[in-house]
Amino acid sequence: MSDIQRSHIGKRLSQAASHQGVLYLAGQVAGDVTQDMAGQTRQVLASVDALLTEHGSDKANILFCQIYLSDISQIAAMNEVWDAWVVPGHTPPRATVGAPLASAEKLIEVVVTAARTNRD
Repeated sequence: MSDIQRSHIGKRLSQAASHQGVLYLAGQVAGDVTQDMAGQTRQVLASVDALLTEHGSDKANILFCQIYLSDISQIAAMNEVWDAWVVPGHTPPRATVGAPLASAEKLIEVVVTAARTNRD
């Protein structure tokens, strides 16, 4: 039997899956797409925080982060929010790329892989 655990399972995707102490989050996007890059980034990182906490982890345990921006020229606005959010001394490896997202209103999508500190 598999020890893969999934949560917030939908028809198309699960918001999280864990296996052998590693947590994989689906791409997180803002709920309020009327916000600018900074506002959407804050929403996305709050979603990441909530999912990490729910699954026995936190942002200090992020192993890798992928960030997709619909307009790479807005990276400074995203980085300002990111820099205030990350734990000093625990900044994870990260890739940031410009890419078209699922809808024009979405400015950022963040995918996280993290170690679970609480393995139920």
